[in-house]
Amino acid sequence: MHAGPRDVAQIRLDNALALFDEFVHHTVKHPDAATLRGLERRFAERLQIQPSYWSQIKGRSRQIGERLARQFEQLCHKPYGWMDQPHDEFTAAAAPRSEDDATRTMPQDDDERFIVGLVLTYYRRHPDRARTRLLDLLGEVLTPSPSAGPAAPPKKAPPDDPKELWVRTQAGVAPLKRKR
Repeated sequence: MHAGPRDVAQIRLDNALALFDEFVHHTVKHPDAATLRGLERRFAERLQIQPSYWSQIKGRSRQIGERLARQFEQLCHKPYGWMDQPHDEFTAAAAPRSEDDATRTMPQDDDERFIVGLVLTYYRRHPDRARTRLLDLLGEVLTPSPSAGPAAPPKKAPPDDPKELWVRTQAGVAPLKRKR
């Protein structure tokens, strides 16, 4: 079955992000946000591209073409064509693929990686306190709906409108940086 251009672009992006995660895993035992930023630069150097180009790839403003895909494979010691094939070991437990970013489990840009790094750092230093605080902050989103089973009903039903949920989630959270 031949994948269309959009499918190949998404597969290559997923695989490039998986290569970065593999690089991070092999380079640092407990990455924090500051370490991740330095690793982005080092990963780009390993791929022999500019860090800004890597950032554009992650931000989806650039796609990984044929030549760059082969370069990634060679420099990361993967077989020819590896970048063009989906690899279930790198996807979230073979979950169904979706274009919806809200369902993706891997951070997609620097801001998301920064937030995940902060949360992990906080959790690793104070696991009980972090668990309690984070669950309090995210309670409405994480509380199962009444149809999910015999669990206690939520204090307040989550809104049906995703935009309303997004606005309420953003309330009280300062942006990390201005987008240009």
